[in-house]
Amino acid sequence: MFDVERVANELVEWLKERVYEAAAKGIVVGISGGVDSAVVAAASKKAFPNDTLGIIMPCYSNLQDEKDAMLLVNKLGIKYKKVVLDEVYDAILKAVGATGNENRLVLANIKPRLRMTTLYYHAALYNYLVAGTGNRSELTVGYFTKYGDSGVDIMPLASFVKHEVWELARYFNVPEEIINKAPSAGLWENQTDEKEMGITYKELDEYILTGNATEKVKRIVDELNRKSQHKREMPKIFVPSSR
Repeated sequence: MFDVERVANELVEWLKERVYEAAAKGIVVGISGGVDSAVVAAASKKAFPNDTLGIIMPCYSNLQDEKDAMLLVNKLGIKYKKVVLDEVYDAILKAVGATGNENRLVLANIKPRLRMTTLYYHAALYNYLVAGTGNRSELTVGYFTKYGDSGVDIMPLASFVKHEVWELARYFNVPEEIINKAPSAGLWENQTDEKEMGITYKELDEYILTGNATEKVKRIVDELNRKSQHKREMPKIFVPSSR
């Protein structure tokens, strides 16, 4: 348990500092209907009441996610824009010659990369920074798309495990419907974070914060962390032995 009020206020000030030092004017954030994007949007709105833009980007998405996204922007009074990416996604699949027989992650990861491009269009248009929504739990196990939802300028939640994000959500008055829904990247129907990772956020957060976990959880987290190390680093650069 942390001092959520102090941390929330520090987060808002941190957002202001990052934007000002970049000589930018505000923040753009993708609003998915999930708790992470809700917290980032709420904190951004406090930091930049008139210069926070939420982008809702359905791409053959669950309709409930869009409803939850709208619930958030209406409650917090956030300026928003809806960009439907269904046809863009179809065009990309056609252009690359997708057959539909690929591993579903191959196709699903295109969606967050299209969203990244959409966010950067609006960031350039308004001189805003793109705020990411990844939290410490997801970053630890590589549960994000490289150059997709990790393609951002700032990462407000990267120090917080999932349960701390839920605490911040309550402080920022995020609707309970969003806080209580099963976490999901929304990559396909009935997909959930915990089902895909094979462990619960409670188990993951406990291991990250204390080192305590069953052997099964340790094995899963350590392996996921090892395999995803490249996603948390800049690309490796070859250096010849001599020139």
